[in-house]
Amino acid sequence: MAIPPRTTTPGVYRQYGQQHPVQRVGPNVTDDYERWYTEATPSNRMVLSIRSGINSEIAWALDRLYRLCANDQFILKTIPGLTDALFEWPEWYATEGYLVAEQYRLFAMPDAEHRKRRHALESIFILRNSATNEPNAYELANHSRTLPLLFNALTNLAPDTDMNTEFVLNAIELLQAISLGVILPDPASNKKDPLPTLLQIAGYSSNRSLIVSALTLLAQLFSNIQNTRRLDSNSPAVAASIRYLPLFVDRALVDASLNYLYAHLSHPPMVKAFLHHPLMPSTLRVLVSFLLSEQVEETVNLDISAVTRAIPATTVVIPVHDLTKEELETLVTMPEPQRCYEWMKIMFVSTPDGELTQVDFWTLYKDAFTPFADRHPVLVASDVIKNVNVVFPQAQAMVLPGPPQRFVVRGVDRRKDTEAAPRFKCLWERSQCSAPPFEAPGELYDHLLQHLESSENPEPPCLWATCPLPSTSKQRLRPHLLTHLSSSQPPAKHPSQDDTITVTADGESYPFTDPTKRRPPPPRQTNISYTRPVADPPSAALTALLIIRILFRSSFVATTDTAPRVDGEHFGFPGVVEDDEGDDVVEDIGGELEGERRGRRAFVGVRRMMEDVRMKDETLMSWMVEMVYAAYDGLFRS
Repeated sequence: MAIPPRTTTPGVYRQYGQQHPVQRVGPNVTDDYERWYTEATPSNRMVLSIRSGINSEIAWALDRLYRLCANDQFILKTIPGLTDALFEWPEWYATEGYLVAEQYRLFAMPDAEHRKRRHALESIFILRNSATNEPNAYELANHSRTLPLLFNALTNLAPDTDMNTEFVLNAIELLQAISLGVILPDPASNKKDPLPTLLQIAGYSSNRSLIVSALTLLAQLFSNIQNTRRLDSNSPAVAASIRYLPLFVDRALVDASLNYLYAHLSHPPMVKAFLHHPLMPSTLRVLVSFLLSEQVEETVNLDISAVTRAIPATTVVIPVHDLTKEELETLVTMPEPQRCYEWMKIMFVSTPDGELTQVDFWTLYKDAFTPFADRHPVLVASDVIKNVNVVFPQAQAMVLPGPPQRFVVRGVDRRKDTEAAPRFKCLWERSQCSAPPFEAPGELYDHLLQHLESSENPEPPCLWATCPLPSTSKQRLRPHLLTHLSSSQPPAKHPSQDDTITVTADGESYPFTDPTKRRPPPPRQTNISYTRPVADPPSAALTALLIIRILFRSSFVATTDTAPRVDGEHFGFPGVVEDDEGDDVVEDIGGELEGERRGRRAFVGVRRMMEDVRMKDETLMSWMVEMVYAAYDGLFRS
C-alpha cells in the first residue's frame, strides 16, 4: 500500500504556533482534467494541438481523445473543428501515406514517417470509437469527408499486409457504424468501390478479425435493398460463410457468417441459385446442428400415479352355502309359505350392498323343491319374490332401467359357509353328493365321470352346484366337467411379478364378477420424465432458423405453377383441362424445378434431426413442426 505524502515537516523542536496553508481559488489546469480540454470553443486546446504540426502536441491531444472517445458524453460536434482535424491524418495515409509504408515492408520506417502513420492510426481509431455513440455516428454519416476516406482506405490499401491491417480494420468497423445509408457505387463507374476488397477479405484473408468485420459489414450493406444488385451467387463471401459455419466454438465468426448468409439468401434470385450449390445439403445439416447445440433444456419429472389399492394375488374363496341333505329333508315337509320363509333364512343374509337377480331367487327355490312337487306343491315365482320382504324387511324388489331392464332384489346376498369347502369336494347333484373330498383333481374327475355314466338321460344337464349349463350330450359334457376342477398347484408366476394385485381405489371388489370388463390397472411406472426448452433460442440460433425457413419456403412452395389457359369453351373456367388433351409439360425455367427438388431432398435428409429441435415459443415451434411434416411428404415428391 502506498504511503500518503506528508503535508508537514516532522518537528524535531517544539512548535510554538499552528500554521495553516493558504487555500487559493482558481481554475484547475492539471493534466487529465477533461473539462479543460473539452471546452466548446474554436480555440480548444486539443484542436489547436492537432493542427499545430508539433509531434509532441499532436501525440498529447490524440492521447487525451483516446481516453475521451469511449465516454457516452463525448460528442464530436460540441467541439468545433475537431472532426475535420481528426480526418487530416487518416486522409493522408489513405491517399499517399500507404505508398511510403509499402516501401518499408522489410525495414523500419523513418521516425518522421512512423510518427505520421501512428497519428493516422490513432485518429481513425478515435473516429471508430466515437461512432459507437449514436450522435457521433449521425455526425460522421452526414460528413462529406467520411465516405471518401473509407472508400479510399478500402480501395488503395492492401489488407493482407501488417502495415495496413489495423488501419483497414478500423475503417471497416467505422463503415459498419454508418452503413445504414451507404449505397455502393455502380461497378461501371470510375468511383472508388470498397466491395471487391471486402469480398477478398471475407473469402481469402487469414486474419480472423478482418474476416468477422468484413462479413458483418457485407451483411449490413446487403440489407439495404439498393445494394442487392451487387449480389453474386458465386461470391467468395458465400463460400467463406459456409466454410466457417461449423466453428460453433467461435461465436463471433459464426454470428458473422449467419448474418451474411441471411442477408444473401433474403434475395429470391440468390436463394434459388443457392439451391443448386453443391454444399447446400451440408449447409442445411450444419444449420440444424447449430439449433440443436444452442437449445437449453431441463428434465421434468411428472408423477401421474393415481390412488390405488393392493390386494393379495391369491385368495381363499369362501363358497356360498348350499342346502345340506339334513336341511333339505327338514324343509320339504313344511307347508308353504313357511317353508319358503325358512328356506330364505338358511340361504340368504341381509346385506345393505347386496344384490341378487329375481331369476336367481326363483331358480334356487325351484331347483331345491321342484323334485318334490308331486307331494308338496311349490309357490309361483311372484309369491317367492314377495316373500323376500317378509323375511328381510329392508330388502326391496325393483326394476333397473336398461336397456336391457334388470329385475333385482337389493339388500340381500347369498350366505357364505363359515369354513372353506374342501378343495376337491364333489358338488354334483346340486352339491348333494355324499362322497368325501378327494386328494387330487384326477380322482375327482374320475368320480364325476361315474356320475355321468350312471345317468340314463342321453343328454343330461350339468348338475355341479349351480351350473346353468343346459342339457347337452355326454360327449360334450365330459370336457365341460374340467372347468369345475381346480388345479392341484397354483399357476407359475414370473420372478418379477409381485404377490399383490394393484387395482384402482374406486374399483369393484376382488375377485371380479366379470374380469374381462374390469377397469385397466394403473401403469407400473407412474413417473414420467421428459425434457422441455427452458428459454427461447439466442439471436444466432434465430438467424439460423430464418435461413432454414427461407430454404424451406423456396423448396416446398411452388413458384412455377402453370398459368390457366384461355379457353372459351369452359364457360368462365379457363383452367379446366380436358383429359384427352394430354399432360402439360412444365418448362423448367432457369432450373428452378430442379433446385426445388434438391431442396426437398435436403430437407428429407435432415428430418430426423429437426424432430429433436425444441423451442419454447409456440410460433417458432410450429415452424419446425411444419417443416418436419413437409419433409416427410417430400419423400414422395423428391
